[in-house]
Amino acid sequence: MYEVFLNAFHEKVPLTDAERAFVQSFLMPKKLRRKQYLLQEGDVCKAIAFVEKGALRSYCVDDNSTEHIVQFALEGRTISDLYSFLTGETATYHIEALEDSELVLITKQAHEELLGKMPKYETFIRLQITGAYIALQKRLTAAISISNDERYKAFAAAYPEILQRVPQHMIASYMGITPETLSRVRRKIVRGK
Repeated sequence: MYEVFLNAFHEKVPLTDAERAFVQSFLMPKKLRRKQYLLQEGDVCKAIAFVEKGALRSYCVDDNSTEHIVQFALEGRTISDLYSFLTGETATYHIEALEDSELVLITKQAHEELLGKMPKYETFIRLQITGAYIALQKRLTAAISISNDERYKAFAAAYPEILQRVPQHMIASYMGITPETLSRVRRKIVRGK
């Protein structure tokens, strides 16, 4: 059950067999059915989730009841409301399974204990957070500086598996455009080939 997580950890920070077993002793398995929530806005995020199998999305809802997707997580990715997890304040995001999913959870308590007991875990978390921050900065820069066509091409190149597994209206939400605009962008790109 923990193989994808432990292999991802080992790729970034090599682990001995004893260290793998030690880390595994802090992990909790979790299964979600499609459309089941891992977290809802207003609750406190008590765990970081790593996707072993399946797909999830993180989103918020504005005052007009419009959903704004901020993240997708497929196999090998981490998802959480990090602000809520780190501060203990209520979550601003919902996290929902888009497919039946198998997750590895690291609770706040396990996270803190691992940080204190295992320098390799601290290095792994630092690399994860650094990677997430870089991706966020790239996304923000793209949103304010390049066309919808170029943003879609970049998204498709970076995450082709998401295009195959996630409905188009959700991709439009992630990009901050309407489904109709996304359809026009896709038609334009296809005609341009």
